[in-house]
Amino acid sequence: VGESLGLQLYVVISRAISLHAVKEHLAEHRAFLRQMEDANHLFAAGPLWTEDAIGFEGDGMLIYRAESVEAARALADADPMHARGARQYTLLPWMLNDGALTMRVILSRNKREVH
Repeated sequence: VGESLGLQLYVVISRAISLHAVKEHLAEHRAFLRQMEDANHLFAAGPLWTEDAIGFEGDGMLIYRAESVEAARALADADPMHARGARQYTLLPWMLNDGALTMRVILSRNKREVH
C-alpha cells in the first residue's frame, strides 16, 4: 500500500496521561485528524477499548502515511493530544502485508461502508 505511493505506514500507539485531558482536547484532535485525512497522511485512527471491551481510558491508535520516520514523528508531535500533553505515543514503522479492504460508496444516499 505505502510502496505504490512512495510512502511508508507508521503505527502510533497513543497512551492517555489523563482521561480528563483527552476529553478536553478531543475536538481539536478530531479537527487535526480531518486535516490529516485531507492531506492523505491518515490511513486509519480510532480509540482503543479496555481489554474487557467495556470501557475507554483515553488511549488510541493511528496509522500514518509518511515518507520517513522523521516525517511521521513530526505528524505525531503535531497532534493536539501529544502537543498538549494529554497523551504520550510510541511510533512504529509498519509493513502492511496481508488483509483485505473493501469499500462501498453509495453516492445517492451519502453512505459508505468498509468491510
